[in-house]
Amino acid sequence: MPEQPPIALDAVSKAIIEQLQEDGRRSYAAIGKAVGLSEAAVRQRVQRLTDSGVMQIVAVTDPVQVGFKRQAMIGIKCTGDSHALSEELSAIDAIDYVVLTAGSFDVVVEVVCEDDEQLLQILNKQIRSLAGVTSTETLVYLKLVKQQYNWGTR
Repeated sequence: MPEQPPIALDAVSKAIIEQLQEDGRRSYAAIGKAVGLSEAAVRQRVQRLTDSGVMQIVAVTDPVQVGFKRQAMIGIKCTGDSHALSEELSAIDAIDYVVLTAGSFDVVVEVVCEDDEQLLQILNKQIRSLAGVTSTETLVYLKLVKQQYNWGTR
């Protein structure tokens, strides 16, 4: 599937995104006041932005607090089509992040697991068993120090 070009965003749409990055629960009325639109106009723009895939509004949780005691980043080396492999990896429920990379690894994924036993099962039965995977390197998270989603817009 060819990569989609970025959607052109005007200053108002960017301001709406930035408002929601600051507080995803901010009301449409409050956003409207900040950006100079009516509540209904903000609602329509937010719907267009979510429908087009520019943004999503979700509850970001601390995995440890909701029962997932193990997180890890896994670097994967492969032969063949890394894009096809990334699609297969994307279908694994425990994997929440998949990125094609240049450098030491062809693909990097993040997994969120209940415990080390589940991590081992995912590595052995779901990742290393995929065709084309030649090696993996697992970086187990000891402590999440910083995670943010408010990088703004350009």
